[in-house]
Amino acid sequence: MAKLTHEEILAYLEEATILELNDLVKAIEEKFDVTAAAPVAVAAASDDAASNEPSTVTVTLTSAGATKVAVIKVVREITGLGLVEAKGLVDKCPSPIKENIPAEEGKALKEKLEAAGATVEVK
Repeated sequence: MAKLTHEEILAYLEEATILELNDLVKAIEEKFDVTAAAPVAVAAASDDAASNEPSTVTVTLTSAGATKVAVIKVVREITGLGLVEAKGLVDKCPSPIKENIPAEEGKALKEKLEAAGATVEVK
């Protein structure tokens, strides 16, 4: 069987009718035993409301500490910035590293930055 390229698949999807796409989704669901329905997060939403924690946070670097090079490396990894841009963020403390991210991701980023020697604030 010839392997289709991404472009060929996208071209088919652009030209297909809604009924054809619906049939395709049903066939994929049956073939791979999956569902295309979005998961319902009712329990998670009620837990968030009960805990009074914000759903999104901003991770702010308040100090680079003694190991500035290690902190720059972590900032590059987190943000995807280049060396000069990441160094600029670290030099301009306090500076937001990531904004409007899920609280759990914020905690993980804080731990990663603190492990590199930085002082971090999550709001």
